[in-house]
Amino acid sequence: MKIEEVVDRIGNRFAAVVVSARRARQINSYFSQLGGGYGEFVPPQVHSLSRKPLTIAMEEIAEGKVAVVTSEE
Repeated sequence: MKIEEVVDRIGNRFAAVVVSARRARQINSYFSQLGGGYGEFVPPQVHSLSRKPLTIAMEEIAEGKVAVVTSEE
């Protein structure tokens, strides 16, 4: 996976950073709540060899598993 794939998927690099960081926090929260029985967070959507939430988030974005919705007002 290349960073350029993530930037191309999102549109610009600043939005890619925001989306990646937000999804990484969700993945981290998912791993933190395992065993607690809560089930609030969506598990990782890709099979990754990495254990780092940011890498997993970027792999999800590169594969198109994360939808980005923009609101224009």
